[in-house]
Amino acid sequence: MKPTTIRNRMIYQATAVVKSKQLSSHLSKELQKKYNKRSIRIIEGDTIRVLRGEFRGVTGKITNVSTPRNGVSIEGVKKEKLKGGNLDVFIHPSNLIVTELNTEDKWRQNKLEGKKTKPVKEAKPKEAAKPAPKKEAKAPAKQSKPKETKESKPTKTEKKKEEK
Repeated sequence: MKPTTIRNRMIYQATAVVKSKQLSSHLSKELQKKYNKRSIRIIEGDTIRVLRGEFRGVTGKITNVSTPRNGVSIEGVKKEKLKGGNLDVFIHPSNLIVTELNTEDKWRQNKLEGKKTKPVKEAKPKEAAKPAPKKEAKAPAKQSKPKETKESKPTKTEKKKEEK
């Protein structure tokens, strides 16, 4: 297969999970030292700075992350439509750098700090923990003849011998 075909499959025909992983951006030098990570998946609420393109130098919070568009919209980065109104501009995460992280999510915070994350199990009330009473056993089904197996079935040669 040609390299261009493989590249197109990886970028344009990728599954939702793979596209989501492609929405990661570099961390600022301070955050890299703090978390010992170079890049991270961008989510709403992260503060970023635009490094490339028309809006270079703009700093703001992420308002929307779009997986199908493969980009993020930023607070204060809008274009005017000819008919009036404003339109969000989606910028690719490779052109951004994360300056502050949204750490409201405990799972994300634990991942950043290198702790193992386990799903939290809620304690059930004591009444619900008791097992339900067992149902009575059903009456046995009709007994049928055991099925004949290869060993119990007479072979053709045995049948011929019996006939003679």
